[in-house]
Amino acid sequence: MAETDRVPAGINPNVPSVARMYDYYLGGRDNFASDREAAEKMIEIGRRLGNDARQIARANRGFLGRAVRLLAEAGVRQFIDIGAGLPTQDNVHQVARRHGSGSRVVYVDNDPIVLTHARALLARDTDVLAMEGDLKDPDAILDDPRVAEHLDFSEPYAILLVAVLHFVPDGEEAAAIAARVRARLRPGGYLVLSHLYAGNATEDATIKGKQVYSGTTTGGVAGRGYDEIVSYFDGLHLLGPGVVPVASWTPDADPKGSYDYVKSGILAGVGRV
Repeated sequence: MAETDRVPAGINPNVPSVARMYDYYLGGRDNFASDREAAEKMIEIGRRLGNDARQIARANRGFLGRAVRLLAEAGVRQFIDIGAGLPTQDNVHQVARRHGSGSRVVYVDNDPIVLTHARALLARDTDVLAMEGDLKDPDAILDDPRVAEHLDFSEPYAILLVAVLHFVPDGEEAAAIAARVRARLRPGGYLVLSHLYAGNATEDATIKGKQVYSGTTTGGVAGRGYDEIVSYFDGLHLLGPGVVPVASWTPDADPKGSYDYVKSGILAGVGRV
């Protein structure tokens, strides 16, 4: 069967999708030629900087699993994953249930192919909701009647913004989104966030990376500095080591440890209200 024969309705396989590029980094098969071509360009850009895009993607996925496990073991039973991406191994609902029975999850994405795969996978799972939503309007997501019916907002919940906020290129808009998310968390709730770190990116690499992502469904990307990423947790209590390279984040890591921020690729943290 030709690759284009499995394209769901409404999807242009010639326009790269960041979700499918991420799937390719992780070694998945739910991607098209355009996604692989764009991803390979980013892999080459990273290689010139001494980074491995595939390894960074796997490290980011590992952080997600560790963070969800920590929260589930702490008693959190509700998770809202905004920018969830394509289903892969150890999805949020699988990790949450493994460490906290009765967990309920809402997956949110604006990519039609993500929703197609998620709904097919979760068709018989009443504890998981997959819905379309826009990161740029978190209030619309949290005020959606389907979410209110699926979750109990009188109980603590976690909002996950894992490797997604950097697809909002405007810095003020990204900060406003993070602020709205924090404002919607109730006491005992958590923000789980990872973000592309500017690190050692040269001006040339930054320009080339932005050119690649300007042709994707998101239309842009922006790596940011340490202080800006930390500011997304303003007013929250940072767990474990604080904001550190994504591969190094564990709840018991030393906050004063020696971390290689320069080549980390992505920084991550977990904050509690």
